Amino acid sequence: MEDPQYRAVQPHVVGSDTILLPTGMNMGTRAIRLKQSNGQYAAEELWTSRQLKPDFVDLVTYHGHAYGNDGGILTCIDLQTGERKWKGGRYGKGQILLLENSGLLLILSEPGQVVLVAADPGEHRELASFQALEGKTWNHPVLVGDRLYVRNSQEAAAYRVQLD
Repeated sequence: MEDPQYRAVQPHVVGSDTILLPTGMNMGTRAIRLKQSNGQYAAEELWTSRQLKPDFVDLVTYHGHAYGNDGGILTCIDLQTGERKWKGGRYGKGQILLLENSGLLLILSEPGQVVLVAADPGEHRELASFQALEGKTWNHPVLVGDRLYVRNSQEAAAYRVQLD
């Protein structure tokens, strides 16, 4: 990594030896493999993708793919190559949760809408949505049991959700 301006947002460990480094500097996301040999560590850049620029928004990984924000639009990339699989759904700088047991992405969009999207690398598929809050919403949704908690700078709300 030759660029001294590169600043990672929230690193993600993928598998046993790879780290994803998304940036808040509109530079994309990098995949770095760490290797250990004779007590020494070395880092190898696997790829850099300008097709996933999450800014300050978290991304999630699921079954060999990363899902996250690229310029306010949900994007799926292949973790092996960094290539985009699809881009769709304008959720702004909303936050994302992975509902791993269901294979779903729960998104709290920037305008306060809760959206369920299939974690499917084949296509962007929105399954359900509702308006949860009014106004700019950059906070992470929280799911505890069957309760979904959402908030922004003006209000907070709790919803009971069915998890089947």
